[in-house]
Amino acid sequence: MEIRSLAAAVPFTTKDGSTIRSLLDRANAPVANQSLAEARIPAGAATQRHYHRLSEEFYYLLAGEAEMEIDGEVRRVGPGDAILIPPGAWHTLRAASEVTMLCCCAPPYAHEDTYFA
Repeated sequence: MEIRSLAAAVPFTTKDGSTIRSLLDRANAPVANQSLAEARIPAGAATQRHYHRLSEEFYYLLAGEAEMEIDGEVRRVGPGDAILIPPGAWHTLRAASEVTMLCCCAPPYAHEDTYFA
């Protein structure tokens, strides 16, 4: 059985500029096909626009309000919203207030699978 505590997770900054705490991924558990992390983006900040060639991503907002842009389409998002980001889709999230969200990636998140213009 694998159980990881958010309180014990060490934060790090991803290539897109968000601060995440990995809960379950290849680095800390016998994960094969997905990863789960908590991400925080300060009010007024945004992730750098990017895409993942391999990973399909889900964002699930726990707190905060933001604008989500995927391939040029922009929508307001907030607590309780789940967002699908297909592989190859350019995306960014701009936080209107501090955002806390869960990020799930399949296959698991990897810096090497993050691409910028």
